[in-house]
Amino acid sequence: MAKNILIIQGHPDVERKHFCHALAAEYQSAAADAGHKVHLLTVADLDFPLITSQQDFEHGDLPADIQQAQQEIQWCNHLVIIYPLWLGTMPALLKGFFEQTFRYGFALSLEDGQMPKRLLTGKSARLIVTMGMPALAYRWFFGAHGVFNLERSILKVCGIKPVKHLFIGMVEEDARVDRWFTKIKRIARAAG
Repeated sequence: MAKNILIIQGHPDVERKHFCHALAAEYQSAAADAGHKVHLLTVADLDFPLITSQQDFEHGDLPADIQQAQQEIQWCNHLVIIYPLWLGTMPALLKGFFEQTFRYGFALSLEDGQMPKRLLTGKSARLIVTMGMPALAYRWFFGAHGVFNLERSILKVCGIKPVKHLFIGMVEEDARVDRWFTKIKRIARAAG
């Protein structure tokens, strides 16, 4: 069954193309070839300020690029989030994007005296995380804490599930690039 897929490419460097950019392009191409509708959102191309107060988070103006991102997230039924691991978690720009985008009224509905209502149910996600260290070391020694925080504290809280992961370690070793592209294409064709 064809899906509407939104790829969120979260590498913050707009000056140079990185492995995350190549992975996003490979996923987009393979998913489109398999009959899925695919949109690509590159966070570094968006214009938005960081949220610096609770007041701003709850009542601040929504930048135009964030409004467009919210429309894209509403449109899709599968999110693919690609980013490099920086200091054990996502880059600050990507975290700032999630803080702007996943506000009350879009991701969660808060009503006095009631549990929050999840507003993004019916969507699934795939996290593709690149890193310089071996992926097994990040998963088992460090507990993949940054990735599981994104999964549990942002995505699943809003109703997005299941959330699958792909950790790509040792990205400086070019010998394995073709193997990762092959795997990305297989995952993209299945919209997984």
